[in-house]
Amino acid sequence: MSGDGISLAHGIGGAKDLPIPPELAILGAVAALTISFTVLAIAWRTPRYDEARTGRPAPEWLARVVDSTAFRVGLRVFGLIGLAYTAMAAVFGEDLLTNPVFGIFYVWWWVGLVVLSVVFGPVWKAISPVRTINLAFARLSGSDPEAGVFQYSARLGYWPAALGLFAFVWMELVYPFSTELGPVRLWCAVYIAVMLLGGALFGSVFYERGDPFEVYSSLVAKLSVWGRRDGRLIVRSPLANLDTTRAVPGLLGVLSVLFGSTAFDSFKDSNFWVRYTQESDISTNVLNNLALLTFCAGVFVIFTIGCVTTGVGPGTRRVELPNKFAHSIIPIVVGYIVAHYTTYLVEYGQQTLIQASDPFSNGSNLLGTGDWTVNYWLSFHPTFLAVLKVLAVVLGHVLGVIAAHERAIEILPKRHQLTGQLPLLVAMIAFTVGGLYLLFAA
Repeated sequence: MSGDGISLAHGIGGAKDLPIPPELAILGAVAALTISFTVLAIAWRTPRYDEARTGRPAPEWLARVVDSTAFRVGLRVFGLIGLAYTAMAAVFGEDLLTNPVFGIFYVWWWVGLVVLSVVFGPVWKAISPVRTINLAFARLSGSDPEAGVFQYSARLGYWPAALGLFAFVWMELVYPFSTELGPVRLWCAVYIAVMLLGGALFGSVFYERGDPFEVYSSLVAKLSVWGRRDGRLIVRSPLANLDTTRAVPGLLGVLSVLFGSTAFDSFKDSNFWVRYTQESDISTNVLNNLALLTFCAGVFVIFTIGCVTTGVGPGTRRVELPNKFAHSIIPIVVGYIVAHYTTYLVEYGQQTLIQASDPFSNGSNLLGTGDWTVNYWLSFHPTFLAVLKVLAVVLGHVLGVIAAHERAIEILPKRHQLTGQLPLLVAMIAFTVGGLYLLFAA
């Protein structure tokens, strides 16, 4: 992230943070993917995840609590209080890096949302203040919050969310004034305005498809153990949950932005890129914009080629395959976020909680956390951190291979179920090698 005050806390810490030979890590990762695919080809020949049968009902007491009106209202109130507190700091706080708005915006909202969604399910859908405000407006006007003035086009799918996510990562990674309060306030104001307008025009489906953070949270939540069947809370394998991901237009676009931007975040701190931008006659800002777009588009193109270079059966069009297999990128995205942002979330996340107690930078201690100190245990244990990061990348790709294999035996004709996966396996190996290289190069 740009900005002197935050860049020190951002990123993975570079090669000094990873006391593992890069060649060994990359070789081990490629071997893990190859072995995983070989084992799957031999032992996993029929689909194992049937949405109608997999999973078991959650404990009744837990289901009653989660489905209760009081619990749902409590979550919505929590979301509104969080919005109000953040808005208070944004409007009345000082334009300093000690303002908690930056940590809330770039750390809690962006990275913390991933952790919460993996653990608890689609968190943002439950606490989203824009959903709550739209619901309140609908109740006051006597209209149905689920229905809007117009019908949301199925062709749009997740593309509005992909655009919104790209706007966020551009703000975070490329925009030169990302750590000034004015631009952050403006970004949030535009986000809220667009979400409220979209909800009024298209109803709640707009949030399911167009809210970048709800889409982000809901997709990541596919790796949680929590699911729904006929409205009932159930517990099932994360891989079974992952297989329930719908092939909606724009799904690959969303995941390409998430994956590509995280990879670019590592790349822009590499010695090669820093040296190149310093020596180039082209503006660093222009180069970073082009590089971010290239990384996101590159993931989209590589994955698309890996999917369409196979045979298809009756009823399936080749052009549909990228979105049908795109769910396999979700664990890869989560793996890279864990690898790239763990230190950032833990350490700067603590710092944000401390700063949040003094939103006006006047020495107040509203939350009682102002005198806390940051625990830098992770930074002081680089070997543990290195192993965690490499394992996160490798495990993410292995889960991606498993998810792609399950989908292949579901939709591809038998003669292409294994050979048809080879181009996608090559693409995932390329992602693994490139990701680990950037992990060590930053």
